[in-house]
Amino acid sequence: MNALIAARNIHKSYPMGKQTLHVLKGVSLQAQAGSFIAIVGASGSGKSTLLHILGTLDKPDQGSVEFEGKDLSRLSAGRLNKYRNRSVGFIFQFYHLLNELNVLENTLLPTMISNGSAGYLRRKKELQDSAAALLERLGLSGRLRHRPFELSGGERQRVAIARALMNKPALLLADEPTGNLDSKTGSGILEILKELNRAGQTIILVTHDVRIAQEAGEIVRLEDGKIVQ
Repeated sequence: MNALIAARNIHKSYPMGKQTLHVLKGVSLQAQAGSFIAIVGASGSGKSTLLHILGTLDKPDQGSVEFEGKDLSRLSAGRLNKYRNRSVGFIFQFYHLLNELNVLENTLLPTMISNGSAGYLRRKKELQDSAAALLERLGLSGRLRHRPFELSGGERQRVAIARALMNKPALLLADEPTGNLDSKTGSGILEILKELNRAGQTIILVTHDVRIAQEAGEIVRLEDGKIVQ
């Protein structure tokens, strides 16, 4: 069976003054459609860097990433933007919501980008109804008009999940999605991710918390830029 996404022999380094920091040293990873993979490791092990490369937020120095059998390095800038907008949903530790927009508007951002101004206006009612239904599913129906600064940390992360799911991406990339939350709230976010996976959503999650990772279907451990058993 072909993998939904596959990283092959990924190397990544960053200049640090006169020295070079080698973050990833030949990492290979693949995820089948419908899988739930947790990448674990200490701070600085390369977890987030690998996730960013899978989402094309960063480029490898060496190696390749294939999505549905296509080498992402061969795509034009426009097609890469489409990949990030439509095929991948991103969830970050610190939410990255826009305080000037309310919950519904933050959730709609990916569709505004993918449809363009004219297309969004033509489909505005349909897209708003879809976003509202998604937010209701995540327990936020009473928060549609609230701004992010009016929400708790758990509510903000649920908005971020709704935004990530708005364009129905094939792949969900979650970078420490519970890292900024207390254990009870974090457990609630993890339950949402598990429910999404049971419904068929492919998820790759980065965490330093082994207890969180154990809830995934597969655990990949990174140490010093390499995958270890």
